[in-house]
Amino acid sequence: MKSKIIVTPDPRLRQKSAKVQEITPEIQEIIAKMIRASVEWEKEHEFELSAALAAPQMGFSKRIIVVREDMGNKANASFIALINPEIIKNEGKVVKDYEGCLSVPKVYGLVPRYGKTRLKAMLEDGTEVRLKATDFLARTLQHEIDHLDGVLFIDHIKDEKNAFFELDGKGDLRPLDYDKHIKNNKTLFPDE
Repeated sequence: MKSKIIVTPDPRLRQKSAKVQEITPEIQEIIAKMIRASVEWEKEHEFELSAALAAPQMGFSKRIIVVREDMGNKANASFIALINPEIIKNEGKVVKDYEGCLSVPKVYGLVPRYGKTRLKAMLEDGTEVRLKATDFLARTLQHEIDHLDGVLFIDHIKDEKNAFFELDGKGDLRPLDYDKHIKNNKTLFPDE
């Protein structure tokens, strides 16, 4: 059975997720479903990479994310689960770069994020870890942890006219007309 990734304007994407108190077989099954859904989604999107996924994107209100182990190799579909991830510190230069989201179909944006992040989390086996990430991995972790708080990447740029893009049939990003596709789009911003 195909795992369903929910998309905007589903209200579950806007809810704050609950902390995982114990790693149970149910939590392990959620993680397995998240990884399967990421891989399935990617197979259907030739030009896109499923870098990571947060539990709320599948309708699970749990503080869990899965992150691809090798961002540079689409053929390697290994993911690592981070449970209750928490950013300890963002640092470095804030850089605008392109982001997309499995739950925000066909829309990309130039989003400002810190170039470095430090976080703590728990692995699936219960081991507590502290991680330092830079560049694309730091961006990805910030994006996914936002999901756990009901924040989407579009929220960081919703008033910026030249920050939205779409993927064309060749895999290139093309600007989206802000007034036509973004400004009053109730699918992207249902509460406005």
